[in-house]
Amino acid sequence: MGNGASENEDDRNAYQLDREPDPSDSLRTFGAFVQAMREHAGYSRTEFGALVGYSKYTVESVEYGRRMPDRSFVEGADSATGNTGALKKAAKHLTRSDVGFAAWFRQWARLERIAVSLLTYECRVVPGLLQTEAYARAVFEGAVPVAPDDQLENFMAQRMERQRMLFERPTTPFDFIIEEHVFRRRFGTTEQMRELFDQVLELTALRNVTLQIVPLEGGLHGCLDGPLRLLEAPNGQRYGYSEGQQNGRLISDPKEVSLLYRRYDTLRSQALNAVYSRGLLERLRGEL
Repeated sequence: MGNGASENEDDRNAYQLDREPDPSDSLRTFGAFVQAMREHAGYSRTEFGALVGYSKYTVESVEYGRRMPDRSFVEGADSATGNTGALKKAAKHLTRSDVGFAAWFRQWARLERIAVSLLTYECRVVPGLLQTEAYARAVFEGAVPVAPDDQLENFMAQRMERQRMLFERPTTPFDFIIEEHVFRRRFGTTEQMRELFDQVLELTALRNVTLQIVPLEGGLHGCLDGPLRLLEAPNGQRYGYSEGQQNGRLISDPKEVSLLYRRYDTLRSQALNAVYSRGLLERLRGEL
């Protein structure tokens, strides 16, 4: 019995090491402040969550410093604890760590924030920067092992937060090449599928975002080794990132990165151009 409990604890710890980065000091401090204010007001997490419009798991996640609270949470929490303004003031000093990122993705995520250009080839799922909330939730809920509710909310919050880059950095080019079968894979309801197509069409209409689709009849090509991300840093250095089962690899060797860029450029010439890709997406949406 004792051994079983120990093994379960080891499994949980290993999962957290892989999936849950350490929160920043400001998140921990703010979370402790929220907890103190909640307890002083006499609310349980369930009661407090009902007042601010979030689940008890989200409240717990914020209090433990695992989730960056959004504005509505802060305003609701401040209102529920007496409208003192203290939580609103404290929230101004929050700094985000890499909460919600898998351990192997954190270093790439930091580079992504400063990149002057980003290229993405995807053959498994719609890239995170283009996903709807429903699609992202379906991806996370289908993961094995199953994520606890609070961690699932962390992943969701971080995924949605990353998408702001497309709007906040209008002069940074974001280039996507995606296999057609990715968009043909169904999930959820027909309405959720339409929502996904609508979002991808909306986001890729931005002047700094380009989408090309590799059609089913496109045949074999040079990127069949798997999904690929590439970026250029402000100092001109280029990086690559590849990801597989429970692992990811940041690639900085100039020769290897150069090879990956050549593969990407070759695939770009084989994919449908942006206009035809958009037409294909609209046709797939109409077939739903």
